[in-house]
Amino acid sequence: MPSSHAPLLRALAGDRPELTPVWFMRQAGRSLPEYRELRVGTRMLDACLTPDLAAEITLQPVRRHGVDAAVFFSDIVIPLKLAGVDVVIEPGRGPVFAEPVRTRADVDKITAIDPDSLDTTAITEAVRIVTAELGDTPLIGFAGAPFTLAAYLVEGGPSKEHLRARAMMHTDPEAWNRLAGWLARVSRRFLEAQRDAGAAALQLFDSWAGSLKPADYRTFIAPHSTAAVTDLGVPVIHFGVGTGPFLDDMRLGGIASAVGVDWRQPLDEAARILGPDVTLQGNIDPALLSAPWAVLEAHVLDVLERGRAARAHIVNLGHGVPPETDPAQLTRIVELVHARSEGAQA
Repeated sequence: MPSSHAPLLRALAGDRPELTPVWFMRQAGRSLPEYRELRVGTRMLDACLTPDLAAEITLQPVRRHGVDAAVFFSDIVIPLKLAGVDVVIEPGRGPVFAEPVRTRADVDKITAIDPDSLDTTAITEAVRIVTAELGDTPLIGFAGAPFTLAAYLVEGGPSKEHLRARAMMHTDPEAWNRLAGWLARVSRRFLEAQRDAGAAALQLFDSWAGSLKPADYRTFIAPHSTAAVTDLGVPVIHFGVGTGPFLDDMRLGGIASAVGVDWRQPLDEAARILGPDVTLQGNIDPALLSAPWAVLEAHVLDVLERGRAARAHIVNLGHGVPPETDPAQLTRIVELVHARSEGAQA
């Protein structure tokens, strides 16, 4: 069990540790050759629900990169699968649902499933295996936010503009709020399972929130995301892509200990918007992972400098690790961030 002195946990508490913590979203996965070797012959969702396999994949980037946190290897649709929803991951496309949720009758059917009935045994077993090996390194659990899950469910799969999901908010707000409220309970159940098994922090991902107008986010989304993470008893990180127009709302009324910032918004600007009571996470541009080291190094140093405007800073990407990333680039970033930390310069 990590102590509260772990750099990540200190940063989430608002302290500036001597060692600036760094981890990467999607650090466990396709960018690692050891992951690709391990996954041969195993489908994505099956890997997520095989405890020893999910645990090993979670641990791989910690061993390789020396990051300051592990993030649990899973998928945002896993709790929906545990709820009995028919979903598959199609290679090159993403989650695809056999029965999209588009009508009031569809909402009635799916929300009749009790989120408390989800069998999370495979999740808790995997988390326990991971935390037993991690020692002082914290594990971050995660779940998809209600809007991102709803966007997949309503569209039936990946979408660029999420037109059906955004339309439902206005054409049938009662059905929308029942669906989003149910998804908040599903996400919360998934988060609680990881917390109870040993995750020291939790992150709520809202990958598609950037397609929303600020007013729609505040009215139709924020209350449900807030319900998913209120009173969980461990620090919460809230991350969304393209959320600059309503970044302050990502604090969820102060529940979020940290807000993740994507690559579009300089961290010093984000700090001015969010104020002194929240830690920032981010925001190395994933596109620059393929740039020459001199270019990437200068960018990372700029991110570090801008991050000083916040009460504390957790270095991460502005989104996830692209699958074609050279793992050596990630390792060099970790080494650079640690070398430029206050404790290393003392």
